[in-house]
Amino acid sequence: MRSIMKKRVPALLFTLMLGACEAMKEPQALHEAERVIAEAKRQQLLNAMVFIDEKKLKRDARALDQMSSRAREALPLAGMALVIKDNIHVAGMPNTAGTPGLKDFVPQQDAEVVKRLREAGALIVGKSNLHELAYGITSNNHFTGPVQNPAKAGYFAGGSSGGTAAAVAAGIVGAGLGTDTGGSTRIPAALTGIVGFRPSMGRYPNEGMTMISQTRDTAGPMAIDVATVAKLDAVLAGEKQGELQAPLATTIRLGVARDYFYQNLEPAVAKGIETALSLLAQSGVELFELSAAELTGLNHRVSFPVVLYETTQLLPAYLQANDIAVSAAELTEAIQSPDVKAVLRDAFAGAISETQYQEAMRIHRPALQAYYQRLFEEHQLDALVFPTTGLTARPIKGSEQTVSATPSGSGPDLPTFPSYIQNTDPASNVGSPAISLPIGRSAQGLPMGLELDGPTGSDRKLLAIAARVEDILKELNH
Repeated sequence: MRSIMKKRVPALLFTLMLGACEAMKEPQALHEAERVIAEAKRQQLLNAMVFIDEKKLKRDARALDQMSSRAREALPLAGMALVIKDNIHVAGMPNTAGTPGLKDFVPQQDAEVVKRLREAGALIVGKSNLHELAYGITSNNHFTGPVQNPAKAGYFAGGSSGGTAAAVAAGIVGAGLGTDTGGSTRIPAALTGIVGFRPSMGRYPNEGMTMISQTRDTAGPMAIDVATVAKLDAVLAGEKQGELQAPLATTIRLGVARDYFYQNLEPAVAKGIETALSLLAQSGVELFELSAAELTGLNHRVSFPVVLYETTQLLPAYLQANDIAVSAAELTEAIQSPDVKAVLRDAFAGAISETQYQEAMRIHRPALQAYYQRLFEEHQLDALVFPTTGLTARPIKGSEQTVSATPSGSGPDLPTFPSYIQNTDPASNVGSPAISLPIGRSAQGLPMGLELDGPTGSDRKLLAIAARVEDILKELNH
């Protein structure tokens, strides 16, 4: 009996000591929650956030801190603070989609993507600002107010996921969730100097989102670096976490299609992308020049016909499914942003007929997808590489319809929306993965982005390539 007790006492003491150590451990999640809350208040003039539930955030953080070390280590996103774009449902938080007609809508269930993030240990901070109804690329929202670019006050942050981008770029959080219809994670990522990812269509679940296109809409992670985006991607896709193995530079073959993706560039962007290409080539990456001249016509026949028609089907169904006592007509008339109201009015007035939509879906989109796939297969490309946007950010004031071709404002006026989605739109219509990486700043201090588009379904490979490209180009971002 005495010998048994001698064996048991040390074990008991060890257990008690382990429990005491667990109880005394630093409340890391709570500290992070408090830091985020303080930083969001300090930088509230950015208007990146539209809602933060401080009490719930702290409560969730305390619950995470009370877990055993072993339990926490099993959570791939343990303690990671995330902001969620305000068109993705978070239980108990308003989901306005940045428009008055939805100002009183508070979902009682998380979107599936948010549920997966929570289950992985993430802390949901709150809802981020956006272009009204996610229908624009500046995040100049006349209802919730414009999102400011952290790089330069008075300049837009890009959109439609501008709030998430600004919150990450400003250091309020390290990552967040946006949505992407025609470039809405990648455009603001480029204009604020962070990483924005659009997955292959269908990789993430779309339940619990205020969607405007079932063909083009997807959630997308945005973060300070590729490694964080890759972590989020695995969770959102329901895959096991694995170390992202960046390939050797000498094994990467990237396509450079100048006749489509390198047109209409402001001088700073043209110089920035050529510097990036030079660094890639010097590191051993193979750059292959090719033509994508047919892309303009193919993409044009898919883009607006699909999204405008699908919006007219999705919004009424969304209002009904969520018991929102507002009609689609009332929602449209309540829109505050003139650019968005004009587009939605036209859409509901029948700008795109069902015949045009069916032609886009049955004929033109398959043709575009086949053409894009051939670019990769015929030239044995791992990805296409090009500037995410041809222009850097512009002043918020006066940007609703046009922007100047030059940062100084001395150039000719260009249409805002098409000027910024030119390069991001094809991947959205094809449904293929795409990622924007920062490549430094212009002389005016405005961030620029490089995009990599991969074949459909090559998400993890594209992220691995992006990790290597990010490392090669790191000197541009210091």
